[in-house]
Amino acid sequence: MKNLYKKALRLEYFTVGYNVFEAIVSLTFGSITNSIALIGFGLDSVVESLSGLILIWRLQQHDRLNKELEEKIERQATKLVAITFWVLASYVLLESGKKLLAQEISEPSAIGILVAIASLIIMPILAQQKYKTGKNINSKALIADAKETLVCSWLSVALLLGLGCNYWFGFWQADPIVGLIIVIYLLKEGWETWNESDEE
Repeated sequence: MKNLYKKALRLEYFTVGYNVFEAIVSLTFGSITNSIALIGFGLDSVVESLSGLILIWRLQQHDRLNKELEEKIERQATKLVAITFWVLASYVLLESGKKLLAQEISEPSAIGILVAIASLIIMPILAQQKYKTGKNINSKALIADAKETLVCSWLSVALLLGLGCNYWFGFWQADPIVGLIIVIYLLKEGWETWNESDEE
């Protein structure tokens, strides 16, 4: 069991490191090209890093606490992960709506497309490992974080579609439209994660 907790911590350290890098690249080039999809993706990376830090904090408490206190921390960590879903959903909803209404046209971004492809390869593998480890150590917080990592995969698909349609076809509306589609998923996952924390 101790090895599983060490594995969970390694997964979270990787999550934080990768997402800090991804956030820097996405936010920089999103600002340059005025792409809400790329900025939203960069902010998701920030939220994913925050979620990873929450899980690192939770997992490091494992050996120091009695069962009752550990369960309390588990509930708190799960609720914090749920809140990160809602924070991201709110931002993407507001910015996507504003972009559509104001007809803010983003510039094509080849770098953004490469970031989306890299994330599309890495994030599903990372999510699967987190989910499996979370099940093995019975951590709903880690399972919730695995879902958030999977959200990053869906955002990668949305980003690839949005940036790709703009890059190859000049269809700028794809950028904010895919953001709105992702909002629905984010709200749903946040609600389910919050409810899971109440069931513990």
